[in-house]
Amino acid sequence: MNPVLSLARPELLTLKPYAHAEWSPSLTRLHANEAPWRPAGDTSAEGLNRYPEPQPAALIERLAALYEVPRNSLLATRGSDEAIDVLSRMYLRAGEDAILQCTPTFGMYQVAARIQGADVIEVPLRPENGWRLDAAQLLAAWRPHVKLIYLCSPNNPTANLLDAQAVESVCAALDGKAIVVVDEAYVEWSRSPGLISWLERHPTLAILRTLSKAYALAGARLGALIAHPELIEIAKRIIPPYCLAQPTIEAALRALDAAEVAAARQRIAGLLAEREYLRAGLEASGRVERVWPSDTNFLLIDCVDADEFTRASRSGGLIVRDLRSDPALRRSLRVTVGTRAQNDALLNSLESA
Repeated sequence: MNPVLSLARPELLTLKPYAHAEWSPSLTRLHANEAPWRPAGDTSAEGLNRYPEPQPAALIERLAALYEVPRNSLLATRGSDEAIDVLSRMYLRAGEDAILQCTPTFGMYQVAARIQGADVIEVPLRPENGWRLDAAQLLAAWRPHVKLIYLCSPNNPTANLLDAQAVESVCAALDGKAIVVVDEAYVEWSRSPGLISWLERHPTLAILRTLSKAYALAGARLGALIAHPELIEIAKRIIPPYCLAQPTIEAALRALDAAEVAAARQRIAGLLAEREYLRAGLEASGRVERVWPSDTNFLLIDCVDADEFTRASRSGGLIVRDLRSDPALRRSLRVTVGTRAQNDALLNSLESA
């Protein structure tokens, strides 16, 4: 049996998914108990009074083309958060299974695991090691009940792209033993192609991608789970049938038009230049002790006094992310790169305060 199946909760292999209303857009819809009129203010193309197409074919085709994967290897989700939730429900049994994550990292991995009643094992990324992934330490921490391993690359909040050789070591050692989930929400900012091309040789590798960051659709909530087709088939049994709202579908289709994709790539290049401008300004500030190297659209900074920094930024009408609840980040803040005007406003607020 394919390990993506043998690792899954066994009851899901025979689960009969919810049978949604037939999708036949050429026929008049009298089968889904929908209202026959549009609500006031509805400007959508298809009408908000109608249920959207589950896993819309046109959207899946464009996402598959963007990420260069077969359509049956991709599931569209409400941001990466829903993909994390779906994976947790697929692979984690309450009181029995666990995830392994490298901290500090994105908080939703452990939240989804805890909701599922699973354990969380943490392997620290250390600042003295430049937040680099220690593959040997991770593999030493793995146990047979660890079903999901989360690697965020580039990592949030440390902003660094994980070393590909270290990730390869993890994937090779744990092939068939665990699902290695590489979260590439920020990969477009790194100029790295990412690890999607590895899927053919690592059947228990799964990739998370999103349109929230580089494609400026955080409010639309659209992500993608990319993995072996058999993993995607199980995921389709779990995900709600109408998980994507019609405005989200239409916004994503516009964003994935060839001209818009090209424009997004130009904007990415512009923001990377702006990242260097902001980095230089923060390094020159007496309120900042260190600006960590970044492969993302944000900067991790260590402050001389984080309270003073946040007060100064708020006085200028700006808010940054306080990370000090994490023991590894006791003096750290996360600053998203904005427009030149926004970045100048932050730097000026630090100077004037």
